[in-house]
Amino acid sequence: MAKYQLNLAHLYGDLLNTYGDIGNILVLDYYAKQMDVAITTEVISLDQPFIPDNFDLVFFGGGQDYEQEIVSRDIQNKKNDLIHYIENNGPLLAICGGYQLLGQYYIGANGQKIKGIHALDHYTDTQINNRFIGDVVIENEETHHTYHGFENHNGVTHLGANERPLGIVKKGYGNNGEDQTEGAIYKNVYCTYFHGPILARNGELAKEILLKALHRKYPQADLTEQEQLVIKPTY
Repeated sequence: MAKYQLNLAHLYGDLLNTYGDIGNILVLDYYAKQMDVAITTEVISLDQPFIPDNFDLVFFGGGQDYEQEIVSRDIQNKKNDLIHYIENNGPLLAICGGYQLLGQYYIGANGQKIKGIHALDHYTDTQINNRFIGDVVIENEETHHTYHGFENHNGVTHLGANERPLGIVKKGYGNNGEDQTEGAIYKNVYCTYFHGPILARNGELAKEILLKALHRKYPQADLTEQEQLVIKPTY
């Protein structure tokens, strides 16, 4: 039996999984076992409440505009509870559409303005007859970790107050193809356009997110062994 237990909420996991982003949960579970941690996952979808105190981790994937419009309407009912979770340092990983919906709004491919929950201050415009597609490499300015992935998005995201990028683009386009930023970090929230999924190729990021959750849930625990663990790759 694992020494530690984490409960993970998969937001709209039945609707938002266009690019296999659910693989991030499988990878978190893989690394968690190396850290003597068991993860229990629950899908929180339409017409279901999100109860902040029930969860230690949250994952929010991406999808097509049709599904994201449905989610955009429903998530307004979860807005206050999600903001409460985020402001209380709850770890959350958001990919593409999930990233966009945490912000102010995003403009869909057909020009429609899709409402976010304003948990973070970024906003996302659209491109006309263009997408950012291809391999992407970024470097985190704080940890100096290099992250590798694949991006495929029409959105052009601009970071807002109190947000810093997940990394600086060394190859690819990133948030907007202009300012060399990719993704966003706010408190313990990590956002990115990396598909693939991101954690399969970037184990140190998975470890960082798991440690945030462990320190938050078990503030008195000695996590030296988990912190010193050498991550074994998934491939």
